[in-house]
Amino acid sequence: MTVLRVDASIQGPQSASSALADLVTAEITAARPEETLVTRHLGADPLPATALGAAVGGAWTPEEARTPEQVEALGLAATVTGELREADAVVLAFPLYNWGVSQHAKAWIDLAIAGGELGDRLLDGTPTVLITTRGGAYGPGMPKEEWEHSIGYLRRILVDVWGADLTVVERDLTLVGVNPAMDGLREEGAMALKAAESAAADAGRVLAAR
Repeated sequence: MTVLRVDASIQGPQSASSALADLVTAEITAARPEETLVTRHLGADPLPATALGAAVGGAWTPEEARTPEQVEALGLAATVTGELREADAVVLAFPLYNWGVSQHAKAWIDLAIAGGELGDRLLDGTPTVLITTRGGAYGPGMPKEEWEHSIGYLRRILVDVWGADLTVVERDLTLVGVNPAMDGLREEGAMALKAAESAAADAGRVLAAR
């Protein structure tokens, strides 16, 4: 089994989403140490913002007339798409930034689409764990429930477009203990962390058993 893990956090070792992804992959490697883990860290090694335009332009340009930038971008798009096609399981750690999906994750999604054909189901039936973390509280009934614009979008791409068998692990209140204004939510923050860690470990065990 080949497991593709993609992180999009800009927080480095302090990343809450990466910590949960670690729990997922740890369960897989513990149960199946022989499996191949392919990693791509979009926060630490971002995809070029200009790559999508170059790839799209290159696709409409005769091969012999393509610029070096177009050739490079098309190769990068093909690589990103190939990683998805070849994965037997996928783990995505995509935090919420400014109420939506991060620029790093969006660039990755755009290049993956550019590297395939229209309507490609790149993850058709592939078990996929999506981890998302949020600094505040966005659950049902919360004042900012409707400000969460990442999960709906990612479901459209991962499930409706790419055909993934999706499991979502969510953690709210990651800024508790960081932002003094949220000190009154320490108990809720601890409960959210515990629930997310349990869900992540469970998701890893499910992947390992497939």
